[in-house]
Amino acid sequence: MTEVLLAGLCTLDVLQLVERYPADNEKVTALTQTVAAGGPATNAAATVAHLGGTATLLTAVGRHPLAAGIHADLADLGVRLIDLAADDPGPPAVSSIVVSAGTGNRAVVSTNGAARTVVPPGVLPISGDVRAVQVDGHHPELAVAVLTEARRRGIPTLLDAGSWKAVTPALLPLVDVVVCSADFRPPRDIGVADLLAGHGVRWIAVSRGAEPLLRWTGAGFTEQPVPRTTVVDTLGAGDVLHGALTLAVARRWPLTGATFAEALDEAAAVATRSCASFGTRAWMSATNQDQILPDSGPR
Repeated sequence: MTEVLLAGLCTLDVLQLVERYPADNEKVTALTQTVAAGGPATNAAATVAHLGGTATLLTAVGRHPLAAGIHADLADLGVRLIDLAADDPGPPAVSSIVVSAGTGNRAVVSTNGAARTVVPPGVLPISGDVRAVQVDGHHPELAVAVLTEARRRGIPTLLDAGSWKAVTPALLPLVDVVVCSADFRPPRDIGVADLLAGHGVRWIAVSRGAEPLLRWTGAGFTEQPVPRTTVVDTLGAGDVLHGALTLAVARRWPLTGATFAEALDEAAAVATRSCASFGTRAWMSATNQDQILPDSGPR
């Protein structure tokens, strides 16, 4: 199977589905709830494992009792967890998420990775079988170290650029593939493609929810339609997109214009499916097993 390493944030997500958001000082009863491991790199790793790849997640969880839920979820998914904070007694980052049943929109409160500093190990656990590496930038020192080592080994590198972070300028020269969200805003007046291409990024795309992806061709952006669905919950859809794309790139590397477009189509289809159910795991249910992508090996 194709092996992928993902490095970044891991949270404990507590999700509540409500008919409407509560007003100030108001209590509402959730229609349903779920608890799962979350965070961009974590949801991407879960996606890789579900689609038939081998996913290793490099992150910080710790040994607080709340970490047991994270360990159980990832073990059930088949994600190999390497915890760089295994002896830390502090709690993991917890995301409190309220999803509107009417729109599929959500409100999120979380500390993300700000509550814990992650120091990369002297020897990074990147095996010779790893075919692609993805980072989300939430643990900056770890992201730089992982990308640097992957680049040294000639492993393709991907960045989940959901938003601009202070570490972003240090990451861009180290990545081959960047997919930005529409919320990615460089701090100065420069186009996204000009910025990324100026740092040597060859494969660039912009995700825009239900709107067509924008794929950079080298001469400009071209629109790439995404599948339509009845949206129940958009939480984690971007993470799913990045996980599916990382696996697709690993199986197609080195890329061409045509295979990059194929990889984006493949990833967009998976992300769209994830929006048709509540939470970040229901789309992986047994009824969806026919959606697992076969490992065709290197291309």
